[in-house]
Amino acid sequence: MPKTAATPPSAADPSRWKALVFIALAQLMVVLDATIVNIALPSAQTDLGISDGNRQWVITAYALAFGGLLLFGGRIADKWGRKNAFVVGLAGFALASALGGAANGEAMMLGARALQGAFGALLAPAALSLLAVMFTDAKERAKAFGIYGAIAGGGGAVGLILGGFLTEYLNWRWTFFVNIPFAIIAAAGAWLVIREPAGSRNRAPLDIPGVVLSTLGLVSLVYGFTRAESAGWSDVVTILMFVAAAVLLLGFVLTEALVKSPLLPLRVLLERNRGGVYLSLGLAVIAMFGLFLFLTYYLQVVKGFSPVKTGFAFLPMIAGMITGSTQIGARLMTRVAPRLLMGPGFLLAATGMLLLTQLEVGSSYPALILPAQLLLGLGMGTAFMPAMSLATHGVNPADAGVASAMVNTSQQVGGAIGTALLNTIAASATTAYLTDHAADAAGGGAAAKLIQAQAMVEGYSTAIWWAVGILAASSTIALTLINTGRPGAGGPVASGPASGSGAAKDAEVQIPVIAH
Repeated sequence: MPKTAATPPSAADPSRWKALVFIALAQLMVVLDATIVNIALPSAQTDLGISDGNRQWVITAYALAFGGLLLFGGRIADKWGRKNAFVVGLAGFALASALGGAANGEAMMLGARALQGAFGALLAPAALSLLAVMFTDAKERAKAFGIYGAIAGGGGAVGLILGGFLTEYLNWRWTFFVNIPFAIIAAAGAWLVIREPAGSRNRAPLDIPGVVLSTLGLVSLVYGFTRAESAGWSDVVTILMFVAAAVLLLGFVLTEALVKSPLLPLRVLLERNRGGVYLSLGLAVIAMFGLFLFLTYYLQVVKGFSPVKTGFAFLPMIAGMITGSTQIGARLMTRVAPRLLMGPGFLLAATGMLLLTQLEVGSSYPALILPAQLLLGLGMGTAFMPAMSLATHGVNPADAGVASAMVNTSQQVGGAIGTALLNTIAASATTAYLTDHAADAAGGGAAAKLIQAQAMVEGYSTAIWWAVGILAASSTIALTLINTGRPGAGGPVASGPASGSGAAKDAEVQIPVIAH
């Protein structure tokens, strides 16, 4: 087998860079939608008469549909074709966004959010797998995934800025309507310029038991963590959700080991490099989602920032992520092994998070929060880029969609865990602080307000300490499990069982991956 790391120039798709523009646009739309609605939620709740008990479902309905259907969406993309899945996903997401923006009540809003999640679960893995099969030259792949990684990492913060601006100066409904032009431009561009490589589809019969077990298992898991945030970890329904998730996902793994055409071939999951990416990335997202939540509340509630000012306060993190992905990760990816970018990247992010453990009521934004965000963004951007690329490298082209779906699944589940786990830790620390200082707050007035603010900040800093530990664990996992060499370094390639000439061709152009 020739030890080449690049597809011959004649085989490269001449429209691949144009395609990247539209793929990146679609990815930005999906990622920012995860946070843009958070800013608009209070206004939407008031207008639509959504009760306090049901308002979380505006977020949860999206998360359940998106997280539960990702693996199914990834396999559909493999089977139908990624371009087809990408365009259908965009059209459906635009339609669901229009319904959300036009919602006249609670039921219509929740239905629109679930529909957004379902089409997002088709769109997200199709986008990432298109990059995987279109960019095979090592240096070009590094640049493409650098851009994609910056968007995947920074899109959530962009959503906070855009959500704040639209809510404050227009109307909460525009946080939904804004998706429509994104989707139309991306779909039209994709239809015109994207051409998938021949022989990369997976035409095997659909694994229906796998679809049912994985969807129900992931929905149970995401809902368990979401419910734990509001009802507590000892709540009966919360416990039942976790038990159901364990049983269903165990059944899914057993099914995938036995069926002829599995939804998620275990070779995709168990190869040590991809497994290391899924695990380390999922843990890192736990820390990131917790930070978005705490910093948003700290800046708005404690410091008194407006929604727009809060959004702009996240700009240093976005700048750091873009720089880390495109200027550090992309430039070094073809020169050093991925673990030497991911491990130090997560450690740099942990250092930025460590600075934020020093938060106090009167902390200075320029002196503390700004440098912490820059370090966090640089570290996460540097680590995200090789992680996104490595997650689909060495995989059989017919499995590219489901391998991409696993990246999104690890992030989605990580986000649900991060929001619930770290918020619970923060709430417990806040309650303990208030209990210890009850006498100081007894008189009411300014003293009581100060104690309340100090209690909130104590909760945030306690939870952020946990986030530091989680990022350190991500770094350790990346350095320990991921052992592939740099692109073009030579060595064996693990691409799964061959699937005709397409798989053989893929084995020649992918980054070398040491078989597990």
